[in-house]
Amino acid sequence: MGTENLHNREATKKLKELVDKIDIGILCTFVPESVYPHAVPMSRQEVDEQGNIWYLFSTESETYTNLERNSKISVLFSHVGDYNFLSVNGIAEISRDGERVDKYWNKMMESWFEKGKDDPRIRILKVVPQEAHYWDNKSNKLITLLKMAANAVSGSKMSLGRDGELNL
Repeated sequence: MGTENLHNREATKKLKELVDKIDIGILCTFVPESVYPHAVPMSRQEVDEQGNIWYLFSTESETYTNLERNSKISVLFSHVGDYNFLSVNGIAEISRDGERVDKYWNKMMESWFEKGKDDPRIRILKVVPQEAHYWDNKSNKLITLLKMAANAVSGSKMSLGRDGELNL
């Protein structure tokens, strides 16, 4: 595996590309009473030009309660079929931005918020990345499997992909 650290616009572009491709990430918040994080799957609404990841969520969720006490957050994305992975650590910002609620509202949200866009429980979650690391595949899954087999049989060291820091 080769290392390719990316910076600024290239890093933001890579983060956006991976999050948009994978969509659902495991969002981890931290609970003072536990040594383990609280983790839930969440579908992102948007990755903006600065690399911030946006979500809609509820004040009745454990995620909300945890973020009220500790704004540190981690989001883990995994697309096993393509061997693409992303780990993002950052700071959470919570708001009640009506324009963003309007922008992100869709039929799926109706199942979570019975009172519609005006539901008082709706909050906007903005994940501001502080650090990110990615692993991806330079080719398709079949080629990667063939390279893995060739490496195992011949002892060669063909690159199976790349990883690196995303310095946003």
